[in-house]
Amino acid sequence: MDAGLLLTEARRRSGLSRRQLARRGRTSASTLAAYESGASVPSVATLTRLLRAAGFDAQVSLQGTGSAEDAERGAAIEALLVFTDGLPRAERGSLGYPVFGCRRAGADR
Repeated sequence: MDAGLLLTEARRRSGLSRRQLARRGRTSASTLAAYESGASVPSVATLTRLLRAAGFDAQVSLQGTGSAEDAERGAAIEALLVFTDGLPRAERGSLGYPVFGCRRAGADR
């Protein structure tokens, strides 16, 4: 999550100028400009306050990023697939298959 982009989008969607949002969010327009440009990063409390001043609520959720073990497994699988793609292939003709429901002559039950 990029706090600057989030603030810029909230301000744009609310129709507020930078000065108006800064006043509502109890900060200065220059500080808000620094947040929006990425020159400074607001605390979670400040970000929440500014988003609420623009009429929005922030929602935060945790998402797993995977473990190093998962990355190793993925790399091993990828290496195996690359290896098997490089193996020579021989023409084998069409595959035969059984016909279900038909009984062969002389077949026992």
